[in-house]
Amino acid sequence: MNVAGTFQSARILFSSFSTQIFFVFLLGLILRFASLDLKLFHHDEAIHAWFAYELLTKGTYVYDPMYHGPLLYYLTAGMFFLLGSSDLVGRLLPALFGTLLVPLVYAMYTLGYLDRKQALIAALFVAVSPDLVYFSRFLRHDIFQLFFTLLILVALLAYIERKKSRYALVAGLAIGGGMCLKEDMPLFLVLLAIFGIYLLWRRDGTVPATWRRDLIGALLIATGVMALFYSSFGMHPEVLETGLFKAFDHWTAMHGQCRICGPWFFYIILFLLYELPVFILALWALGEFSSRHNPLAGITAHVQSCTGSLVRRLRKTGEVPIPGGEQGAAQSSQKSAHRSRIDRKELFFFFTTAWFLSTLAAYAYIGEKVPWLIIHQLLPAILLSVYLMGTRKMVFALAGCVFLLLMAVHVAFIPADINEPIVQVQNSEDMRTVMALIDASDSVAIASENYWPLPWYYRGGKWNRMHFYGKIVDEDTIYQLDPDMVITHDQASFVSLSGYEKRTYKLAYWFSIYDNENRIPEYYVKRDGKMGSINLDIFTKPGLFEKAGMTPSPALYPPTTPSPV
Repeated sequence: MNVAGTFQSARILFSSFSTQIFFVFLLGLILRFASLDLKLFHHDEAIHAWFAYELLTKGTYVYDPMYHGPLLYYLTAGMFFLLGSSDLVGRLLPALFGTLLVPLVYAMYTLGYLDRKQALIAALFVAVSPDLVYFSRFLRHDIFQLFFTLLILVALLAYIERKKSRYALVAGLAIGGGMCLKEDMPLFLVLLAIFGIYLLWRRDGTVPATWRRDLIGALLIATGVMALFYSSFGMHPEVLETGLFKAFDHWTAMHGQCRICGPWFFYIILFLLYELPVFILALWALGEFSSRHNPLAGITAHVQSCTGSLVRRLRKTGEVPIPGGEQGAAQSSQKSAHRSRIDRKELFFFFTTAWFLSTLAAYAYIGEKVPWLIIHQLLPAILLSVYLMGTRKMVFALAGCVFLLLMAVHVAFIPADINEPIVQVQNSEDMRTVMALIDASDSVAIASENYWPLPWYYRGGKWNRMHFYGKIVDEDTIYQLDPDMVITHDQASFVSLSGYEKRTYKLAYWFSIYDNENRIPEYYVKRDGKMGSINLDIFTKPGLFEKAGMTPSPALYPPTTPSPV
């Protein structure tokens, strides 16, 4: 084998930028699809999957702002119809939409808004970001919304560059899709509208002459998509009248209640925990952009623009000669074109700067603090972070990708309960033991208000073995039913039940800042410590563990006398 020839061929292959982006795409694909059902469904994932299953099997769905927009449920129900209902199938589309962010970044390069270095680093950040990887393996609306957000931006950039109406219509389709997902989509659309008005005010030829017609077309498509899905394909037309007001009332009430509260800097903590290289580069870029575009520079540029306009007007009248004759005019034209192109790229980074800062401010203000909302702030941070990507920043970014990759593997591929804020309230791996015991039981009593994800995992006919009470009941009710297994919340439970063994398992868990606040530097390195949890008391008849093929752990309360007959 000619080693030198092989090395040369590999070097030539990897020198192709499209090949480099392909391997970045492949890396993102692997991180999102590998062992996709490794962890149990999160509480919210189980609810979303269950709604989709009910939509598929019973045709029942009506918009409820508490559970966000309809598109997630229709898309997931479609996947269940094609491939069957399971955790793996439920997460296929989130993984796909998360992976497709990489080609959209590449599209910005082809449109001329990112150079090679910028596009490569931005694509790498998207591929290996711990938050983007984790929430691409997660059946929630946010990764779908993020895809549509970036698709809107890319479609509008293509519309500006290529002046084709079809790109405006694609943007309209993406707006409709995004608006059918989550109620925070308008935050991005308002920013886009403000920036569009600014571009029109500039009057520099950036916006196509047909923008009015194309805007109407895009809005009609967006409205049509929203009407179709929110009305459940015409089955609930009343939602078109009431849905907007219900959403507004619900989320303003949630903001006032502070249901899941956190400090205003909650997302900055998440940036420092998981996206530190991106955050540092974004702040670096903010400083560089601000220094290049300070108010004094803006005034100077305005004066220069006015002066140039006056000189061009005088030249047209023949009162001022053009230096260098025709050749000088051509050079002047080339410089003008070059200046326009540079201005356009700077406008793009001006937009990403405004996007990043406005999302930071908006989500700091919004009362509900949940980890998946960071990805709406992370995407503009990634795009901003590649501003003026020189060699020194490139080296820092590539080294930072190692940190991001290690964190992505840590949060997504450890098959155990992890002590990380990213999980919010994740269903514990202890529930696999609980569900194995349920599978071995003929009858199960659920006397607890905390029981998800069980309705998802025992959907359809599997739920027949369940006797659901939703809260603690008296012991006589349990003895009369005589189930193989009883499930209660450990804070509303029985001390013991005659004829049953008692053990406690975690239902769900979360990172507890209060148990770790005095050891933050140590926690940052070790990622260990105490976790908060919701616990279930599980009462089982003797022999149920053996029937389930498991070795029982020591019982808190071994059985005493047999159950009354």
